[in-house]
Amino acid sequence: MTTGRRPKARLGSLLAALAITGGALLSGLPAHADEPSAGNAGKEAPRVDLVLDVSGSMRATDIQGKSRIAVAQQSLNEVIDALPPETDFGIRTLGANVPGEADKAQGCLDTKQLFPVGKTNKVEAKTAVATLRPTGWTPIGLALRGAAQDLGKGETTRRVVLITDGEDSCAPPDPCDVARELAAQGIHLVIDTLGLAHDDKTRQQLLCIANATGGTYTDVRTQEQLTDKVKQLVDRSNDTYTVAPVKTAGTDKCESAPVLTPGVYSDREKFSEHRVYRVPVKAGQELRASVSVALDRGVARDYGVLLQATSATGQELVRGTDAGSGRTDVISTGLRWSTDDSKGYASPTPSASPSGKPETTVCLVVSNSLAALPGVQADPGLPLELTVDLSAASPAPDGPAMGLGRGWILLLVLTLAGLLTGLLFGWIARWRIAVWREN
Repeated sequence: MTTGRRPKARLGSLLAALAITGGALLSGLPAHADEPSAGNAGKEAPRVDLVLDVSGSMRATDIQGKSRIAVAQQSLNEVIDALPPETDFGIRTLGANVPGEADKAQGCLDTKQLFPVGKTNKVEAKTAVATLRPTGWTPIGLALRGAAQDLGKGETTRRVVLITDGEDSCAPPDPCDVARELAAQGIHLVIDTLGLAHDDKTRQQLLCIANATGGTYTDVRTQEQLTDKVKQLVDRSNDTYTVAPVKTAGTDKCESAPVLTPGVYSDREKFSEHRVYRVPVKAGQELRASVSVALDRGVARDYGVLLQATSATGQELVRGTDAGSGRTDVISTGLRWSTDDSKGYASPTPSASPSGKPETTVCLVVSNSLAALPGVQADPGLPLELTVDLSAASPAPDGPAMGLGRGWILLLVLTLAGLLTGLLFGWIARWRIAVWREN
């Protein structure tokens, strides 16, 4: 397994690995999953609703000498300035209007839209954020339900970004149960959580919310980290909103792995684990695959991700090691392989495809050498997104130009070129000496 440092990270954009796959956006299905609809891809704008905790505890001044609310407000200003024009963006608050000393039953209903989800008037949005003052309780569960209503339903993925400094103080409804409830509705909703406080109870609750919907959790320590993370999440919604990944579950052996067709898939992989998926490749086809692993918690500085294509017997066909993608929260890699490159290492599957052409079963193996920092929870695994594409194999590698770059042919060409160059220079030198003697 190869390790490496990440200069970083994408999905969205998609990621550096997608350059290897020819930029193909994919959608498909695992062995027992419904195929995602590609007909609606690109018809809806990416939609993001930011849920901001404005409860009384946000007055605490423990982030670089600033209050938590001041840090959040400054970060939001920078996020709003950088919003992509195509993104529908909104803000919802919790605990912003009913004082903490008021009746708890009333305070626990305190969540409302500060700025509706849609095309953003940046001046109005920033003005609304500037008016916020830490006030009341922390009804996170109720706010998440409200955010889901703000975003509405559709075929593309919606994203909720929750910024809070504490656990829900109003349950029921329990925010974890609300997240599971929203995930079960199948409305393509992802909740990412960012914690401004660092106690275990808050961390566990925010992890639970994120895990229930396939989102990420980030432990925020600085204003810069908060700003960068929210921008990344907004960009991620912009990168991936056209295709909702299909959930799949890789196994530890090729023979029991799910069969994937061209598409985008999501899974989770534990630290230092490998997960296997199968892809049937017909004669004359080229397999292009990439994987992106989201670093949603603290990991050790040296780490790597490896994507391998192997035969059903375990013979490695090709591999791709981790590569920078311009984002700080994702590490990715990609590969390409065709049946013309097998050189006898891969044998066709005994049963032919419906078209009559023989198939080769290629096993895609996703491995990582990631390690959690001390005190960081290892379960559940890290979110990964796997893309698979099949296209006609390119004839370029067998052409005359590419043939010159292969093995003994290249060595022969270089040897002949060196010999001819030496003879030419030797002849010129002798001629110059002869002329000099005559003169």
